[in-house]
Amino acid sequence: MQTILGANGQIAVELARELQRKYTNDVRLVSRNPRKVSDSDTLVSANLLDAKQTLDAVKGSSIVYFTAGLPPDTALWEAQFPTMLKNALDACRVAGASFAYFDNTYMYPQDARLLTEQAPFAPVGRKGKVRAAMASMVLEEMLRGEIPVLIGRAPEFYGPGKTQSITNALVIEKLQAGKKARVPVRDDTRRTLIWTPDASRALATLGNAPDAFGQTWHLPCSDDRPTYKEFVAMGSQAFGRKPGYSVISKWTLTAAGLFSKQVRELRELLPRYEQDNLFDSTKFKRRFPRFDVTTYREGLELIRKDWPGKVP
Repeated sequence: MQTILGANGQIAVELARELQRKYTNDVRLVSRNPRKVSDSDTLVSANLLDAKQTLDAVKGSSIVYFTAGLPPDTALWEAQFPTMLKNALDACRVAGASFAYFDNTYMYPQDARLLTEQAPFAPVGRKGKVRAAMASMVLEEMLRGEIPVLIGRAPEFYGPGKTQSITNALVIEKLQAGKKARVPVRDDTRRTLIWTPDASRALATLGNAPDAFGQTWHLPCSDDRPTYKEFVAMGSQAFGRKPGYSVISKWTLTAAGLFSKQVRELRELLPRYEQDNLFDSTKFKRRFPRFDVTTYREGLELIRKDWPGKVP
């Protein structure tokens, strides 16, 4: 039995598909209101804030994937995320299950250095501090050595379906709607984005490779690292739109945060858009050389094919 905690998000849905496709027909999906991805999925309704419900949801699992998400609300992250993670780790220890933690890069320095698995934690803002504390909790469990533990870490998303990211919201969805893309802060800095199905496939690959445990892994991304100017041009071509975008200045976004809670919650991420964001996944690619990483043009073309308003 392989179990996904936090099973309704885009990463979890793609992960469930990949597990069914390549590894097992015995997949358990856990969330407050889980929905089947494949007919053979087992559904368990559980609140990860409740230790007993989490323990019951994990019971009988060989591998547990933690892909739980929360809305971008700082207070909610501080109040709930660490408890959810602690309950999951405690439950896995009781069940003797391996634990694969899906992580992001909020805890990393927001500067132009090349980010490898050895990058230090230097969070900017309260959400970054929450993610740093959570990653540290998982690393402590890894060192404890009672159960196999790994971390799979991804940079900013772009992708199909209900992928939630700044790039999807400001670039891809704007182009689909026939509007100008909006670029945060600068259009000339290089970005590393991960195609969400690649992130899920890679997490499944790690979870089913015994030698991957006891380590942190950067999930595989294209090494092209386009600027937003280049990414908008690729997206415009994919969606048959005339290339066009405007740059939203840091000061405009800061001011908008006075009136919009959604924008206010993103402000601590603004430093990463002022300079290159370089995420290195060499370690994964060396260990799994046959893993096929989706290029940006391929990803945008796949979104176009599934888009209800697609152009011929």
